Amino acid sequence: MRDIVSCFSENAVGVSPSTCSSYSNNACISPTLIPSVRNAVICLYKTTISSQKHLLITVTWTRSHMGQGLTVNIGDDPSASFKLLNTNSRFLRKKKGNKVIESANSHIEVFWDLSNAKYDSGPEPVEEFYMLVMIDSELGLFLGDMAKEAVAKKFKTGNVAAKFSLVSRREHCSGNTLYSTKAQFSDTGIVHDILIRCSSENEGFKHPVLSVYIDKKMVMRVKRLQWNFRGNQTIFTDGLLVDLMWDVHDWFFNPASGYAVFMFRTRSGFDSRLWLEEKMDQKDQDRIEFSLLIYASKSP
Repeated sequence: MRDIVSCFSENAVGVSPSTCSSYSNNACISPTLIPSVRNAVICLYKTTISSQKHLLITVTWTRSHMGQGLTVNIGDDPSASFKLLNTNSRFLRKKKGNKVIESANSHIEVFWDLSNAKYDSGPEPVEEFYMLVMIDSELGLFLGDMAKEAVAKKFKTGNVAAKFSLVSRREHCSGNTLYSTKAQFSDTGIVHDILIRCSSENEGFKHPVLSVYIDKKMVMRVKRLQWNFRGNQTIFTDGLLVDLMWDVHDWFFNPASGYAVFMFRTRSGFDSRLWLEEKMDQKDQDRIEFSLLIYASKSP
């Protein structure tokens, strides 16, 4: 029997390397258009320590005209929350330090250094920073280009081994209807450039049109968006089926306070088999599904 994943991929939109000159339909966005601003990014990581204990770690980065913020939550315990940075607070302005807490029968310590961090337009630093999460004296999560150096200095070892995966990433954006981000759909895949644009009547379209590009290749176009305000499309990239879903209902029917939601979600091999009653093998069990959600509010 043919692999069901390959059967589904025949009907999915494939993503391959491309250039601006290789496709039409105005797929290349004018550089004069400025994407919306990311106000908050919430990343959920799953980490496994040597005792095979699993923990979920949520890292929240925020940025507004009031200042910047960084919070780390362990599991779903509200008491296991590390408020590391809030530049709007006189008590949480330290851009370097460490905090300790007891949670889930574990001793957890967080180290961070954002003193010289560099940022792009979003709330996350892009270089010159680190953040480490220690669980029972074992490294559970590390972020930043300076993490290896920090581990070597603090723990006198060059070993930065930690078993963790990014489970989901949620972005909150505001501004116009052009959204730009990056995503890596698997641990072994490449980082893809993602761009979402809603074109309106004053841009030469008779009706609003939603377009989605991955690595400058158009993978989806929805015409008459005010009637097709919810839906889904499957794309195939990095050997995975990725479901792309959109809901822009509130843009049209609750414009005062509504926002649109876009989601990219990878399918595991078991999900792809759908109705076939086959046992999930170990490879499928170990695979971590990934979701990217974009909550987009637009200016009037």
